[in-house]
Amino acid sequence: MDDQLDELMVCRLNQTRKTVEPCSIVIFGASGDLTARKLIPALYHLHKEKQLPSSYRVIGFARREKSDADWRTELRAALNQFSRTKPVDEQVWTEFAANVFYCQGEFSDSAAYGKLEQMLTSFGQPALRDNLLFYLATSPSQFGECVQQLHEARLLRKGEEGPGWQRLVVEKPFGHDLASARQLNAELTRYASERQVFRIDHYLGKETVQNILMFRFSNSIFERLWNRDSVDHVQITVSESLGVGQRGGYYEEAGALRDMVQNHLLQVMSLVAIEPPVSLDAEPIRDEKVKLLKSIRPLTPADVAKNVVRGQYFAGTVDGELRPGYRQEPKVKSDSNTETFVALKLFVDNWRWSGVPFYLRTGKYLPLSASEVRIQFRPTPNVLFAAQCGTKLDPNALTLRLQPEEGISLRFNGKVPGTSTSVRPVRMSFSYNSEFGAYTPEAYERLLLEAVAGDATLFIRSDEVEAAWSIADSIRQGWNGQALTNREFYSAGTWGPVASEDLLAQRGHVWRNPQANK
Repeated sequence: MDDQLDELMVCRLNQTRKTVEPCSIVIFGASGDLTARKLIPALYHLHKEKQLPSSYRVIGFARREKSDADWRTELRAALNQFSRTKPVDEQVWTEFAANVFYCQGEFSDSAAYGKLEQMLTSFGQPALRDNLLFYLATSPSQFGECVQQLHEARLLRKGEEGPGWQRLVVEKPFGHDLASARQLNAELTRYASERQVFRIDHYLGKETVQNILMFRFSNSIFERLWNRDSVDHVQITVSESLGVGQRGGYYEEAGALRDMVQNHLLQVMSLVAIEPPVSLDAEPIRDEKVKLLKSIRPLTPADVAKNVVRGQYFAGTVDGELRPGYRQEPKVKSDSNTETFVALKLFVDNWRWSGVPFYLRTGKYLPLSASEVRIQFRPTPNVLFAAQCGTKLDPNALTLRLQPEEGISLRFNGKVPGTSTSVRPVRMSFSYNSEFGAYTPEAYERLLLEAVAGDATLFIRSDEVEAAWSIADSIRQGWNGQALTNREFYSAGTWGPVASEDLLAQRGHVWRNPQANK
């Protein structure tokens, strides 16, 4: 009976969702790893689930010479490896592949863009020529050139003028500091309006990250606790059990701060901490995220020394196997000070969160790969049970598990059955898999569909990018020229350096580490 009532109470929001129109999706960098691993499998599954428009085309644009048939053969082999559903459905693939084409050309060759325009026109339908989604799966240094060439070929018009629509989808890293991010924004918006630019952070495509807003603003019981009166502190952990592997060259330039904190962790923090938007439309939600990021207390070099910890792994054991230290990884300097771990304490200077510390951490070669948000509530007043139990009476906590084993758990104290009076923490848990089944679409499926529909809610606006980079830049300035100390190194397979424990100990807090099989 309860199940039937629950089904009757389902509120379907898709009625307000933007419709998808016939269009062409052009992927620049079609020979790259991202296209094979993520983009084509995502488009294949959207076709399979009948989520794409009734008429569409996918065009790969790259410099290597190959035919449509050659590219389809390559993509079919990649799909066998990277599809989330196996085996690949041959009938669905045949239908999908009939919409897939290849255009060979250099990004700097205007003639190649003319060839692309002819291909789009040859499809016959005006919508397939005029409604264009350009996915720039290229190096950021090539964004400006591609966009300029598209504009000069009259394939990209700025704003809403003319028939149809054109949109640009760009990947992170979106710059490597505030200055380069501003330069990229200027290059993109020279030939396209801000509303036409869709900056991807694949983390925002994850079902459980999207659910943060749903959880907060559709449940009044929790939103009333979501403030400085009830919350003692917040912990956000994104841990990885892998090292840098073959990405040492990239990591030497990026480090954990640029690779994870500037985007993923600050994005999750903004969703956890924002004020209720005035509507569920894209701009009000993004307005509130920008307000939150701008409310984070600026970090001076003295603040960085006190409130930010970096770390680097040395050789250790992960999952029973010995792993090399970061300085022994390929393409890494033997005396590198690049951080593979970051922990920081941030404060939000607004009415809701005044005085509440937000602890963020991420690192390579930690004991397991997990992402979670822990809302740690204030301890019980020191009377009754708390007076007798002291620190053994655990404060209540709410944990949002973003991956793996996605779910939500509420931690509270209960009496242990028996004749003696004993109190211990217990969990009330909700599991996505148990409640809704194991199906969870890949992040890129949702993001590509939203881009085709023109819904920018899950994409990052230019002022949001710049606000996040200003935080990251202030941290890097505080680190400038300083070598790692002994307390900032950690063994692979542990939860980070001793210095990160010191960071929380300043206020009498401790890290709550994610657990497997929670």
